[in-house]
Amino acid sequence: MRIAIDRRKFLTLSAATATAAAFGRRPAHAATPFTMQAAWINDAEFMGYFIGIDNGYYKAEGLDLTYLPGGPDVIPESTIVAGKADLALTTPDTTVKAIVDQGAKFKIIGAQYQKNPIGIVSLASKPIKTPQDLVGKTLAVPPVNVISVEAMLKLNNIDRAQVNIVPYAYDPTPLIKGEIDASLDFTTNVPYSIKQAGAEAVSFLLYDFGFTIFNDTVVVTEDVLNSKRKELVSWLRASRKGWEENYKDPKAYPPKFAETWFKGTGRTIENEIFFNIAQQPLMEAPGGFLSMTDESIAKNIEALGQVGIKATKEMFDTSLLAEI
Repeated sequence: MRIAIDRRKFLTLSAATATAAAFGRRPAHAATPFTMQAAWINDAEFMGYFIGIDNGYYKAEGLDLTYLPGGPDVIPESTIVAGKADLALTTPDTTVKAIVDQGAKFKIIGAQYQKNPIGIVSLASKPIKTPQDLVGKTLAVPPVNVISVEAMLKLNNIDRAQVNIVPYAYDPTPLIKGEIDASLDFTTNVPYSIKQAGAEAVSFLLYDFGFTIFNDTVVVTEDVLNSKRKELVSWLRASRKGWEENYKDPKAYPPKFAETWFKGTGRTIENEIFFNIAQQPLMEAPGGFLSMTDESIAKNIEALGQVGIKATKEMFDTSLLAEI
């Protein structure tokens, strides 16, 4: 499970990238070195890229791809600012905020999740199925995501004072024990973790109640966009092929990665299969995986405006997707 990390100071942070670089993987005998920075540790969130590497899709596009996993101490934007990666998967709110507040020269050239997977998770025995159900309840939220929850409440005409928001540390135990009524989590993953603990969970997406933003946005610096356009198009093409292969059978590939990509994560392959299936409808789009439409970009701009982040259409570049 991953929730957006506070990256307001990412322009001065580059030490975190060293750890990620140490775990990079690069297949041999490819033409052009190219590095991508993921947003979190290796799990089903990144299946399409693992398949693309193992099946040689990037190599066939002439790329010698280095894959850098993320984690709680890795700020993806800092990796591309430091020149240690050509491309990073980010959250649009942090990326756009960096452009607006710090003048970062970023462009968003694709989006993995058309619908952001973060949502409200509760127990089926005491279900919270809509924002209105949160009134009078205790909701655990990671501090960096409070503004997103507040935006969702505002969009649904709920007074912030009517919901008791407490800090959350990415652990479903308090929810299972009944110490809180709900938590903000990745709906694609945490419900399965709760099930493994002997309880049943229900959830809803913030996206479905007005906070309509992407997740795992594909971000590059303007310098890389100008100097490596061909390689970026090749990366998009190979990545799309990896995701298309993955969803021919979402149960097929996770077991194959048990001793490679998923080794040492502490999660079961059954969990990864659940994750892989659950995220499919959040990723699919008429234009293909990673695509962005004018309508979806407009929804992002509107939603970000609800939290005081002034995005513009010029921050998004769909021209590379058009070349795939």
